[in-house]
Amino acid sequence: MPSTLYGYGKILEVDLASGVIHVEPVNATLVRDFVGGMGISSKLLYEETGPGVDPVGTANPIIISAGPLAGTEAPCSGRVELTTKSPLTGLLGSSSTGGRWGALLRHAGYDIVIMRNASERPVYLCINDSSVEIRDAAHLWGRDTWETTDILGKELQSGPPAFAVMAIGPAGENLVRYACPINEYYHAAARSGLGAVMGAKKLKAIAVRGTGRVPIAQPERFKSAAREARELIKEPPQVRRPEPVWLFCSSGR
Repeated sequence: MPSTLYGYGKILEVDLASGVIHVEPVNATLVRDFVGGMGISSKLLYEETGPGVDPVGTANPIIISAGPLAGTEAPCSGRVELTTKSPLTGLLGSSSTGGRWGALLRHAGYDIVIMRNASERPVYLCINDSSVEIRDAAHLWGRDTWETTDILGKELQSGPPAFAVMAIGPAGENLVRYACPINEYYHAAARSGLGAVMGAKKLKAIAVRGTGRVPIAQPERFKSAAREARELIKEPPQVRRPEPVWLFCSSGR
C-alpha cells in the first residue's frame, strides 16, 4: 500500500461506559482486504462478537462504516453502513442509510466509528471535526426522532455545514427489536433493529459535522470520472429490446 492512504481517514472508537475516546488511522491491510462499508463492518463485528453475545447486552458493539467514495463527488455514494448483532434475528445485522450524515462523517475525517459498552444514563455523541464528545441526553430521552433532531439542531448551531443528527425514538429506548435510527428526519437504517441496540446503550443520538475533504490521489481525473458517471446515470446507453415472446396456452389461443 502507498505511504499516503488516499480515500481513507481514521477509526473513531468510543467506550460509552468509561467515556474513553480513541482515534487511530485506518489500517491499510484492513481496507485493502475489505474496502469499506459492509465489508469492514462485518469483519469487525465477526471479531468482536459470537454466539454468546446478547444483542442488547453491553458486549454487542455498534459499528458504522462508510465506503471510500462516500463524501466525494461520486454519484450514488453518500451512504453509510451500520452493523451490529441484530436483536431481531440474533445474527449479523447490517443496514445502510443515506442523506448527508455519512458524507459529513467522512468530512470530519472518520471512516469507521465503533461504539462499545453502555452508558448508565442517556447520552448522545457529538462529532464536530476533530472534537468528539459524549454529552448528556436526559432532556432528549422520551422524545421522538423529529423532536430530538429539532432540539439538537438548535443546541448545536454552527456555521455551514449544519450538523446532521441520527436519533432513536421511544421504540429504540424501549428495546423494540425492529426499532431503527432515523437521520435528518427522513432517512432510516431500517433493517436489523439497530435502534434497540442504541437504546440498550442509552445512546439517544449521534450528531456529526465535518468541514474537511476526502483525500483523493488524482482530483482532476476523479472529477472527470464522476462527471462521466453522472451523465451515464442521466442518459443511460440505449439497450436493444428483445423481440417479444408470445406464450400460448394448450388451447392454441
